[in-house]
Amino acid sequence: MKPKDNKRRTTASSSHLLPEQREYVGVLSLTWRGGYVVPNRKQFKRDIFIPDHLLGRAMDGDKVLVRLTEWKRYKHYPEGEIISVIGRAGENDTEMNSILAEFGLPNSYPQQVVDEAEAIEDTITEQEILRRKDMRNITTFTIDPADAKDFDDALSFREITGDSSDITYEVGVHIADVTHYVRPDTLLDNEAYTRGTSVYLVDRVVPMLPEKLSNGICSLRPDEDKLCFSVIFQMDADANVLKYNIKRTVIRSNRRFNYDEVQNIIETGSGDYSKEILTLNGLAQILREQRFAHGAIDIQQDEVGFQVDENGKPLSVFFREHKESNQLIEEFMLLANRTVAEYIGKKRNSTFVYRVHDVPDQEKLLELQKFVHNFGYRLDLSVQKHTAHEMNTLLHDVQGKPEQDLIQMLALRSMAKAVYSTKNIGHYGLAFPYYTHFTSPIRRYPDMMVHRLLTQYMKGKCTVSESELEDRCKHCSEQEQLAALAERASVKYKQVEFMQDNIGRQFDAVISSVTDFGFFVELTENKCEGLVPVRTVSEQFDDTFFYEEDALCMYGVNTGRRFRLGDKVRVKLTEADLEKKQLNFVLV
Repeated sequence: MKPKDNKRRTTASSSHLLPEQREYVGVLSLTWRGGYVVPNRKQFKRDIFIPDHLLGRAMDGDKVLVRLTEWKRYKHYPEGEIISVIGRAGENDTEMNSILAEFGLPNSYPQQVVDEAEAIEDTITEQEILRRKDMRNITTFTIDPADAKDFDDALSFREITGDSSDITYEVGVHIADVTHYVRPDTLLDNEAYTRGTSVYLVDRVVPMLPEKLSNGICSLRPDEDKLCFSVIFQMDADANVLKYNIKRTVIRSNRRFNYDEVQNIIETGSGDYSKEILTLNGLAQILREQRFAHGAIDIQQDEVGFQVDENGKPLSVFFREHKESNQLIEEFMLLANRTVAEYIGKKRNSTFVYRVHDVPDQEKLLELQKFVHNFGYRLDLSVQKHTAHEMNTLLHDVQGKPEQDLIQMLALRSMAKAVYSTKNIGHYGLAFPYYTHFTSPIRRYPDMMVHRLLTQYMKGKCTVSESELEDRCKHCSEQEQLAALAERASVKYKQVEFMQDNIGRQFDAVISSVTDFGFFVELTENKCEGLVPVRTVSEQFDDTFFYEEDALCMYGVNTGRRFRLGDKVRVKLTEADLEKKQLNFVLV
């Protein structure tokens, strides 16, 4: 027995347990006997030694993706190998691709996947058209951001004359029929599932599907025949749905609009297809009012964007407002998604992919209640079924006030995350008992899953495994979260890059978060966020400061000075660290 025990002790002492995460992004520094990769310290605290024979073609100063291979207990540094060279540190493409690599997201396609996409025939046969509802002669258009290239939804519109004197409208919500081209268990389908979603960084889109599909065959470009999966509504002037049909169709878009063009038509009453757009907008606004009347939460936050030069360097910050042109598309997409979910869930009670959103976290709601009380607002949480109404009243009351952004952010933090699941619990934020994602199959894999399930149920035969479908839902939810984290990291990087030339400059700011190591501030003029370290506050006031979690504040033991969430402060920028994606400030 003794030799056995000795062997076990020797094994245990010879090597560390490697962390669950094995791959990291970092900058390579070469030495005479190999190199060291310095990873993001938030991810991994130690430098990683790379033996000379595992360096590959990496050079000093390269940003690389490294995999941990060994960590002997008696060695200070773990060992690893270079998987790939991302590029020269500091270059825009390198930094954006590094962000993707940090979150395990790809930035290119395997050649076999590209070849499979290129081999897809883009000609629509007459036989295929005969199998579908032909809607090419009906006024149809797309409305997207000005820089969009993949148009996966379109609206058609016409007035219907019937026996009744009442006006009725036919509104078609047409969605690219991606699953007609991407078949199950192909290389294309497996790659799309692995990715789960397109990724939207500050200066680029990493599409879920290769460009031949996402920007070509499946994109609903104007003056081209396109195959769609459509929900066709018949509605009255009060936006009541009188009936609907779910059909595979062929359409031809008459016009590609961007949001600004449509907003101009809404505000001036004139422009291409102004009658159709104004009528659709009127219906959308009614649908919107109905949604909020039923308890939907109205949290609207402006999206931060950057104007960048040809090298990706940010020149200015701008904010994308959510206007009526956005709401027009949003409401009809919500209507289509809800209708498809109800068609399967309510009428057929079958296994399906739902987009679900749980009730808010009660503790976070109580924190929000305490916080808004400091500003003189009331949030009554005594009756749970009235919480949504109370939240909307609060969000309405803060409109246009200096504390609006902060309270909206805290309200958002109190909400659960929406996920995909076969277990339908409804969507709290939208106040829909049935909801799914049907309208964006070019950029979201769950929408492709929904299209396939819908097709099977409409044919009357579906042999789906609920457990397998739930696993796929979980994977897609996880990929969605990774994509969101990568997007936020790219915004953070561009914020730091944008602020590099402002070292020493003073700014008005609001405390947006308080921690035990300091507090974060959001600058009023451009919404860039950075840290005021507790060390600098202690030095400035010659006091010891502590974090008081219940009060969401930091307080000084001797001075009694408090810094609370929502306080206005004046700060000076002292550091813009691109590697850490962090801005550091001191109080003025």
